[in-house]
Amino acid sequence: MTAVEWQNMRSKLAGHKRWVIKIGSALLTNDGRGLNRDGMRGWVDQIAELMSSGHEVVLVSSGSVAEGMTRLGWKKRPEEMHKLQAAAAVGQMGLVQAYESEFARHQRTTAQILLTHDDLSDRKRYLNARTTLRELIKLGVVPIINENDTVVTDEIRFGDNDTLGALVANLVEADVLVILTDQQGLFTADPRSNPGAELIAEGLASDPHYLSMAGGAGSLGRGGMLTKVKAARLASRSGAHTLIASGREEQVIARLRAGEALGTLLIADEEPVAARKQWIAGHLQTHGDLVLDAGAVRALREGGRSLLPIGVVAVNGRFEQGEVVACKDEQGHLVAKGLVNYSDGEARKIIRTASRDLEQTLGYIAEPEMIHRDNLVVLYPL
Repeated sequence: MTAVEWQNMRSKLAGHKRWVIKIGSALLTNDGRGLNRDGMRGWVDQIAELMSSGHEVVLVSSGSVAEGMTRLGWKKRPEEMHKLQAAAAVGQMGLVQAYESEFARHQRTTAQILLTHDDLSDRKRYLNARTTLRELIKLGVVPIINENDTVVTDEIRFGDNDTLGALVANLVEADVLVILTDQQGLFTADPRSNPGAELIAEGLASDPHYLSMAGGAGSLGRGGMLTKVKAARLASRSGAHTLIASGREEQVIARLRAGEALGTLLIADEEPVAARKQWIAGHLQTHGDLVLDAGAVRALREGGRSLLPIGVVAVNGRFEQGEVVACKDEQGHLVAKGLVNYSDGEARKIIRTASRDLEQTLGYIAEPEMIHRDNLVVLYPL
């Protein structure tokens, strides 16, 4: 797109109603020196103004572990899970108290929501979370979401709140995801070590080149710029555009809403995925793998077809009918995720089998497809 077209894209942001705003640990804790109350006051003022203008806002906030470390007098982020969980439990108290008091100045009610991956991977809990969030938004309440670090384990964690922000954007079908960080945006290289790095003002969320440009995480948070690029790609699956900008910029949220060329805008270049497919795509853990031949990969990616048993060459892992499995090509690259129609034992019996022969092979037929196209979402690599 031309510079004028990009500027028009930014200007249209003011017309997008539902925003998810994620604020990172370094911003919220003054790089580890305690809660940044002045910064929080400014961000809350801008969010309140955004809502008064008719926008809906869901806030995803990091900072519980970092605030807990400050309250406990710890200078270095611990590696032991039980210490991290203890810090999160202590820090979450201060974090929500601060937000509640700041939003109360604007007569805005807040709600604390702590999520784990299990809450979004279980279909019933996913729908419950979605219904609750929609009702809170309808009531004009500000949902404040964080990962439930006190109970989560490495195996079921989101990994960082950038990913959580993107999945929340999918969950509530947001129009815009704003990621406020301590960097100006996405650069061509790490600006902390490369003075020649240039800011990328705009681009497509699906552009694979951005993955190689992103740097690592800071000392306080788990997410670096790489997680923000991946979050933009996740958010784009439900049609949300992503803005990555410095939370230390004066009136940053208000200026982004006004269309000012701040930070990096990564636009969604795909049509929004249906709600059930958003849920399927958002699974970070799957119950097993189906390995597909080249023809099946082509049929899924180019033809929008269902996955048939004849296109599956191998089955890995254990799963039951209706669980989410990953579909990979023979080189191990992720192609799709979907709700499988057969258990792993049944699937192993019918791989490389034509649909018309399933009953002869199994003695019965549940469905002619291994995964129906309505329950399957084709993915580009993250």
